[in-house]
Amino acid sequence: MFLFLDDLRESPVDAVCCRTAEEALRWLATGQVTRISFDHDLGTELTGYDVANRVEQWVAEGRIPMPHWEVHSANPVGRRNIEAAMRSAERFELQGKSLE
Repeated sequence: MFLFLDDLRESPVDAVCCRTAEEALRWLATGQVTRISFDHDLGTELTGYDVANRVEQWVAEGRIPMPHWEVHSANPVGRRNIEAAMRSAERFELQGKSLE
């Protein structure tokens, strides 16, 4: 499943559109998300970075598979923060696979 996280932009036709971090986290918790595209600023207290941090945590705990990811946010600081969290999640995924 392709998850598109953005409060304003139209999602691609092949994506599930999430307008809030909470909605995205509910979908991620199912373990069915294979790809995610992040916006940072969502017009609420929680941001795309909060979602990326949760992905990092859940991948480290082995609760969800590591999704393919991209960042479409126009916020340069938010983009860098999301990228850092997701790269960290990728490292956790690799560590887990090396233990098998």
